[in-house]
Amino acid sequence: MNKKFTNRLAKETSPYLLQHAHNPVDWYPWGEEAFAKAKSENKPVLVSIGYSTCHWCHVMERESFEDERIAAFMNHNFVNIKVDREERPDVDQIYMEAVQVITGAGGWPLNCFLTPEAKPFYGGTYFPPHEAHNRPSWYTVLNNLSNAFNTKREVIEEQAEKLLGYVAGSETSFVQVVEDETLNPFNESFIQDVYYNLRERFDNLEGGFGGAPKFPNTMGLRFILNYHHFTGSQEALDHLELSLDKMILGGIYDQLGGGFSRYTVDREWMIPHFEKMLYDNALLIGLLSDAYKVLPKPLYKSTIIETLDFVKREMTNPKGGFYSAYDADSEGVEGKFYVWDKKEIQDLLGEDAELFCLYYGITEKGNWESVNILWRATELEKFASLHNKKADVLQKQFAENKKVLFTQRNKRVAPGLDDKILLNWNALMCTAYAKAGSALQNDLYCDIAKDNLAFILHHFKSANYPALKHTFKEGESKYDAFLDDYAYLIEALLNVHAVTFDLNYVIKARELTEFVLDKFFDKKNKLFYFTSSTQDDLIVRKKDLYDGAIPSGNSVMVENLMKLGALLEHLPYEQLAHQMLLQLEGAVKKHASSFSKWAECMMYSVYTWKEIAVIGPNYKELASKVEHLFIPNKVIMAAPDEVETYPLLRDRSAEEETLIYLCENKACKMPVYSIEELLLQLKDDLN
Repeated sequence: MNKKFTNRLAKETSPYLLQHAHNPVDWYPWGEEAFAKAKSENKPVLVSIGYSTCHWCHVMERESFEDERIAAFMNHNFVNIKVDREERPDVDQIYMEAVQVITGAGGWPLNCFLTPEAKPFYGGTYFPPHEAHNRPSWYTVLNNLSNAFNTKREVIEEQAEKLLGYVAGSETSFVQVVEDETLNPFNESFIQDVYYNLRERFDNLEGGFGGAPKFPNTMGLRFILNYHHFTGSQEALDHLELSLDKMILGGIYDQLGGGFSRYTVDREWMIPHFEKMLYDNALLIGLLSDAYKVLPKPLYKSTIIETLDFVKREMTNPKGGFYSAYDADSEGVEGKFYVWDKKEIQDLLGEDAELFCLYYGITEKGNWESVNILWRATELEKFASLHNKKADVLQKQFAENKKVLFTQRNKRVAPGLDDKILLNWNALMCTAYAKAGSALQNDLYCDIAKDNLAFILHHFKSANYPALKHTFKEGESKYDAFLDDYAYLIEALLNVHAVTFDLNYVIKARELTEFVLDKFFDKKNKLFYFTSSTQDDLIVRKKDLYDGAIPSGNSVMVENLMKLGALLEHLPYEQLAHQMLLQLEGAVKKHASSFSKWAECMMYSVYTWKEIAVIGPNYKELASKVEHLFIPNKVIMAAPDEVETYPLLRDRSAEEETLIYLCENKACKMPVYSIEELLLQLKDDLN
């Protein structure tokens, strides 16, 4: 890298910001210093937002931000700020909405132009160095906006005010006024309508939803898994299985090293955008773990194990935190690390190459840009049958072949690793490990989840505990935590409690919930802001409601409140969750795919929570078997005899034998002694 220039980003810890530390552009990090300069010099502000694994961010840097002529113009006419969207999702959220209003689309790199008071007036995504693809050149954009700011200031200010007003109130279009909070519009018919809404977007040939580009949409798939559980819909289960199978067999899954890419550019899950994000893998492992309880396919088990092996091997900090992402590019070429030439495989595998290439879709001409992405047309058992081979023999052979290729691949230049550690994404992976531990009955996975929680609670702690920080790197935690951080952490605490039965996790979850209610809750509108009331460096305070690549903090808090309300017999939590759901009823009806986590919580309003308590000397063993059952609307309480710690059972006396109590709507059935008896009680409830 050219070290001729060094700017203020050299003092940052974000890998993305450090990538720009030696640009000739005089970049500032987001903060008061940059805006003070803009005000004193009466200059517009450019906020350029991206992340370290963003392909087009790298392209724009090479083409424009490393160009000394363009950089000189930027430095003279603008105050330039670089933002890592993963460090500052709050900043990204505001200016992404502004750009979407201006252009009708968004994405990264995100380039938004602001007044010195941080009000947006123009923006876009990628701009080429020369006019191309129906886009003006970056220099033309800069020149035009600089002239407009200096000669048409009133127009700029007026446009900025209008734009800011839209951004400030945009979420209100999805929130309906609730006149009677005692009403309950959620019933089986409502849930069926939501399912039909999602079903309209089913890709019945390739799985998933919609066409290219293809994203996993784990929240939508989780909804249909739960829908199958509550209604018995075979169609829902079939689509879930088709979707998971196609992803696992496709190029979106790393057939050698494990782990999923962010999305594919095609409908068939074949051609990935090769970046691997921690959150995608966390959400997919959580979904696969729950799906495995319903469909115990070897394919799902091996995928869970391989992906968690990848996370442990390549994305885990020695202290127990998880790194953020792997880049799509290596040596400046997208996917170069992952693709293969057929001759290279033939040279490495010798006589095994023919069958291996046949199974993994390797051809002479390649399946993408003259090279090959490994994928599978079918599961191993079917392939073996078609070729008169024994599946177990073939499995062993292919495993050895994959080791050879994996070793060779590791000799290549690896994609860049974004090694910052984010609280929210770590909490998602913590939940994934807990769910995998339950599904595969693997105590090691549960231990990793516990270790990660300990890491989070230690390294993300702020001076104003229980306030937490959002990022951690090189011994330093930075930026006040956002709603997602707390929501996902509370969720992780409850999921780890479900596999350890340690009440301390519930106590900690309640403590953090009370903090969130104090610092993030809008008492008037009864939803949570994305930022804390103590944060003061943004032009507007927003509420995030969409369930996008990751679920919204608000929808996760709804489920957290429901679970804690059931576990602690705390009615105000349950009432608040219901009030939040009422406001999103219309949005879920119209846009189920954008509010799938909300829809899942509405399902829990219809099929109420099953509160299962296991009490007695063998409580851990029996409670683990209960947790292994797929019951999406359950909470588990377990103890040897200290039954007074659980409100629902405070009047029960300890027994010599271990008993299972099924409670619902504040009443408990007669205790039973076995899983089989519990299943009969649950079956009666569904009928």
